Amino acid sequence: MKELMEQWNGIAFPEMIRGLPEVDLAVDGISGWLLQGESSQAAFFDIGEGQEVPPHSHCAQWGIVVSGEMRLTIGDQTRTCRAGDWYYIPEDVVHSASFPARVQVIDIFADPSRYRAR
Repeated sequence: MKELMEQWNGIAFPEMIRGLPEVDLAVDGISGWLLQGESSQAAFFDIGEGQEVPPHSHCAQWGIVVSGEMRLTIGDQTRTCRAGDWYYIPEDVVHSASFPARVQVIDIFADPSRYRAR
């Protein structure tokens, strides 16, 4: 397994994921791939160490950490999430995140137009 991770430059997502359309983001240090559904969408994010996502809100979001670590604040609750940890952010709840280490997450959004493909 370690050899496979090295082949992917530390990205936990295989080619079948990295071959999906890229998420249209204007943020250096964050890459993503989009899986589009009729009523929702999934985004596979690779987020570099030191990145921050400022407080914001949107549709409901469920996510899971695949590898790495992040500090996630949902409303007034902050916790550290590591590989295997999942989170749920209800619609319109303000949340933010910081990334003390590189992290890969899968996020599913209740809005099929949350992100656009590049």
